[in-house]
Amino acid sequence: MNPKALEKISYGMYILTSRKDGKFNGQVANAVLQATADPASITVCVSHDNLTHEFIEHSRVFTLSVLSEGAPMSLIAGFGYRGGRDHDKFEGVNFREGQNGAPIVLDSAVAFLECELIDQMDLGSHTMFAGRLVNGDVLSDETPMTYAYYHTVKGGKSPKNAPNHVSVESNTAAAKAKSGKRRT
Repeated sequence: MNPKALEKISYGMYILTSRKDGKFNGQVANAVLQATADPASITVCVSHDNLTHEFIEHSRVFTLSVLSEGAPMSLIAGFGYRGGRDHDKFEGVNFREGQNGAPIVLDSAVAFLECELIDQMDLGSHTMFAGRLVNGDVLSDETPMTYAYYHTVKGGKSPKNAPNHVSVESNTAAAKAKSGKRRT
């Protein structure tokens, strides 16, 4: 299998947040989709290793801030390449507490979606959380950032805990398998 085929699936770029015991945490997420319209529900996949996973399981709430194409790499890196156990990811970030108690990141966000957890499914390395939408709003008319834009224009990478991360070993194995095929 060519893992590059997975890169053709369309994604957005979001900051996923939650709360636990008076503390906030967040991470970059891209494996997000609207699952139903009535009632409105959202799903998001989160690595078992991420602190945000623990916060969502505990509080049973999460919020997604939809990032604009203009979001600086420093904002994405702050939520995507540092752990919340060692860093306050909200230091210097404009946010407010939402209706569900989780933070809404306002910097470079075009919209936000607040959810209450209704179910979850263990997918091995990740959990897919399903949330009922309880609040949301549009914050700007800017263009939302896609995952393709993040990679091709911003030069972004997929951290190892991302649901769509493909390791160098996987790419190497796929390339060897492809080159080893005979044509008849």
